[in-house]
Amino acid sequence: MNSFAGIDAEVLARIQFAFTVSFHIIFPAFSIGLASYLAVLNGLWLWRKDDAYLALFNYWKKIFAVGFAMGVVSGIVMSYQFGTNWSAFSDITGPVLGPLMAYEVMTAFFLEAGFLGIMLFGRERVGPGLHMFATAMVAVGTVISATWILSVNSWMQTPAGYSMNEAGQFIPEDWWEIVFNPSFPYRLTHMVLAAYLTTAFAVAGVGAWHLLRGNRTPEVTRMFSMAMWMAILVTPLQIFAGDAHGLNTLEHQPQKVMAMEGHFDSHPDGAPLILFGIPNAAEKRVDYAIEIPKLSSLILKHDLNAPLDGLDTIPDDEEPPVAIVFFSFRIMVGIGFAMLGVGLWSALRRWQGGLTEDRWLHRVCVLMAPSGFVAVLAGWITTEVGRQPYTVYGLLRTSDSLSPVDAPAVATSLIAFIVVYFAVFGAGTFYLLRLMGKPPADGAGPTTGPVSITNALPGETA
Repeated sequence: MNSFAGIDAEVLARIQFAFTVSFHIIFPAFSIGLASYLAVLNGLWLWRKDDAYLALFNYWKKIFAVGFAMGVVSGIVMSYQFGTNWSAFSDITGPVLGPLMAYEVMTAFFLEAGFLGIMLFGRERVGPGLHMFATAMVAVGTVISATWILSVNSWMQTPAGYSMNEAGQFIPEDWWEIVFNPSFPYRLTHMVLAAYLTTAFAVAGVGAWHLLRGNRTPEVTRMFSMAMWMAILVTPLQIFAGDAHGLNTLEHQPQKVMAMEGHFDSHPDGAPLILFGIPNAAEKRVDYAIEIPKLSSLILKHDLNAPLDGLDTIPDDEEPPVAIVFFSFRIMVGIGFAMLGVGLWSALRRWQGGLTEDRWLHRVCVLMAPSGFVAVLAGWITTEVGRQPYTVYGLLRTSDSLSPVDAPAVATSLIAFIVVYFAVFGAGTFYLLRLMGKPPADGAGPTTGPVSITNALPGETA
């Protein structure tokens, strides 16, 4: 059977993979940033012997352990889908991508697994020096893991260093070109910075929550202050890295940028920047467009009058789904500039001496706590949907990557995934929120009593 409820097997398989990868990506994004944060906290405690840093380390290591475990479990499931739903893709790309995935396990995962137990439980057993080394190795391992995974994904976006054999498989010819393919440096930088910002705003949200509750212990104020430093320092770097990544994408995947910008038509004398609108794929236009003339050409080509091609130069069967890419890109960029605004706000209040007193800033930070996760998801949707209709850009179509599976079988497994994921990871997320709801060094400092997000927002005076 080729369809289920009018949906064919390819679409169902794509929905299933999108669902599982969306659940998975939020945990590594958090783990990468949080592992580095733990290394910084541990190092500061060893340097300054300030127990506030040790209390924060012990507080966040529990949260890291739960998030890390959920990331591992959610990642294992995806690997099975390459065999069940995408066996043709695995066969065709296996000679290139298989070794890269194996390197990730042999280097990053073994490094993380080998030192994780020491970091979590070994301080009194191995001494402070080796414990610090183990903590640093876990942090390094998360970045190495991201490096290999981003290399795999980047190769699928900008394939290089390969040849094709008689069976139609990709065969590695130059591993240096495969690993360090044209989009890899930009994608890795963008993702790692996104992970740091995701963690920074999650930590800031937790700190702000406890500040709103009246808990002004050194642990809480320091947590919030460190997160705001990360926000003001890293957000401008991320905006710059995102711009560089966009220019690289324009060079190697122009139709993705056309969809991101909503450019159905070519603009020979300067393209407008469409701030908002509703893409109309049937009529090949953006309805209700709010745009700034020629600004897109200035951003992408650094010339107001530079010509930019539109989707009218691309065959219809090679166009990505414009509406999804258009909106996800704007969500990602919008959150990025909101983060910059919060960072600048915090810098002003720090300079004025009121960083931990500004309740409106704290309320906004509570609301912004999940913003990094949303931005990461929006960025991945932009990247992956913008690559369609290909799994290996320009070379292997998604329709040719599918296993010979029936749509009802894929639908059944998709429903099972949805039920199990929401039950298991919903419980895990609830437990994480419970841990975050308790302040570091629980019991220290006054509280004003229970506060909900709703009554912690408008209506209170600073």
